[in-house]
Amino acid sequence: MGKYILKRLLIAVPVLLGITILDYWLMSLAGNPLEMIQGARVSQAALAQQAQQLGLNDPVIVQYFRWLMEILRGNYGVSISNHTAVAGLISSHLGPTLLLMGVSLLVSMLFTVPLGIYSALHQYEKGDYTIVGLSFLGMSVPSFFLSLVLIYLFSVRLGWLPGSGMSTLGAAASAGDIARHMVLPVIVLSVSMTGNNLRYIRSAMLEILQQDYLRTARAKGIGRFKVIYKHALRNALVPIITVFGMEIPALFGGSIIIEQVFSWPGLGLLTMNAIVARDYPVIMAVSLVSAIVVLLGNLLTDILYVVADPSIQYQ
Repeated sequence: MGKYILKRLLIAVPVLLGITILDYWLMSLAGNPLEMIQGARVSQAALAQQAQQLGLNDPVIVQYFRWLMEILRGNYGVSISNHTAVAGLISSHLGPTLLLMGVSLLVSMLFTVPLGIYSALHQYEKGDYTIVGLSFLGMSVPSFFLSLVLIYLFSVRLGWLPGSGMSTLGAAASAGDIARHMVLPVIVLSVSMTGNNLRYIRSAMLEILQQDYLRTARAKGIGRFKVIYKHALRNALVPIITVFGMEIPALFGGSIIIEQVFSWPGLGLLTMNAIVARDYPVIMAVSLVSAIVVLLGNLLTDILYVVADPSIQYQ
């Protein structure tokens, strides 16, 4: 396993390099970031001087390798829009995003796995049809629309929950206050994941329940609970782990919209602000961090395969 992890980490290096090259090239097509601050109060001479200082007059390939050398030194650069160190911006916004993603993934698992098992055990019954119907509904409702509906109901009309931010303005941040602010965005992300993953877990359980060894276990008089949760679920863990491992990139993409709607101070909100301002250093740093998190998530998924099924061996 150690050799496999080392091999995956070495493979991740050229993958990250390719991602940064593609991102930098696509970002350069958006135009010069100094175009966003043009106006009557800003002279062309000042813009030209700023472009010279930032190296924006150089070819894109030169700009990329200059940025890459700084990254290798641990320097993420300075934000063009607010003149703040990018490393500080990333560190302050990464925690809220990981917190929101982690809690949403956990909540989704707590609902998806039991409902998927129940749906498989009661195939073609009313409960099965209800769960499958709700899963399609969760997949079909756009996240931004569900967000606006929940904000209107629970924040505007009822006043039960806050509709934006991570903590109450002017008050000391506490775990309870953060939890109250997390309820609505976690519900939105969890509903989307649960609706999408229920079908996969149901299918995986149906396939396992039809195996001969489970019929033999039932014929030997082994209890229903042990047959389902010790034998069937254990063998269905590999596809379940795969499903949730695939949610990590989707969570990063979905969190951009959700954080924007709920004003959650994470990487999603930082990314949207940087895109609007064409803040190249921030965009590239967020892209790099997101790629690293996704690659580490995929590696963790492979490790969990071995934990769930010891017969899997990586050479």
